Amino acid sequence: MLLTIDIGNTNVTLGVFSSGDMVKSWRLSTDIRRLSDEYSIQVNHLLSIENIDLAQIDDVAICSVVPPLTSVFESLALSLFKVQSLIVGAGVKTGVRVHYDSPHDVGPDRVVDAAAAFHFYGGPAIIVDFGTATVFDAISHDGSYLGGAIAPGLSVSADALYQNTSMLRRVEMLSPETAIGTNTVHSLQSGLVLGYAGLVETMVARFKSEMGSEKTIVIGTGGLAETMASETSVFDIVDQSLTLRGLAYIHELNYR
Repeated sequence: MLLTIDIGNTNVTLGVFSSGDMVKSWRLSTDIRRLSDEYSIQVNHLLSIENIDLAQIDDVAICSVVPPLTSVFESLALSLFKVQSLIVGAGVKTGVRVHYDSPHDVGPDRVVDAAAAFHFYGGPAIIVDFGTATVFDAISHDGSYLGGAIAPGLSVSADALYQNTSMLRRVEMLSPETAIGTNTVHSLQSGLVLGYAGLVETMVARFKSEMGSEKTIVIGTGGLAETMASETSVFDIVDQSLTLRGLAYIHELNYR
């Protein structure tokens, strides 16, 4: 079995694959203060709940945008599973050509998403990843990474409002019945959820125009992708496991 680990700024997402199929996934909170032993206890517990023996995990693939935690999970893989991890970075086959002014500036998660999008859905494609940041990525017809855009994520924007205003509060990321809010909660939800739906629609339209293809596949992923998909018809596919599936694909590329 293969354990894939996507280390993001807000969540660490894990997925177990058997014969190419994902059998289970989990989310943990990202905490750079947490030690390898602490994360090991959590991972061990999650696997045991699903009756997955540690000995069944014979490979680990890691994608990380939090450098302090990369070594933590690399150590976890050694201690729990006695395996060296495949860490997506320089020298790892991804099947993606990066057309960026400085290719090394592209986060490994964006490369993994690009590899997964093209492998599973084809191209051209646009990926919208709703994480700590809302990230837009453009993939060409031949699977090349063309570039993208980065905006503050919904949760980051909501937290900024809460922390920098005296009268506003935290709200659930739910869609209000109307865009014109008649109370503070609904007004915040309108600006955040419906406002971000407008942002997504505008950015996707501009990407399609610049890519020169209206037939571009639009893929939503990340924690709030389902919420956003309920507010806009711009998505052709919502794949919450895109990064984990991309890690499994890249692992196969490097070891088949």
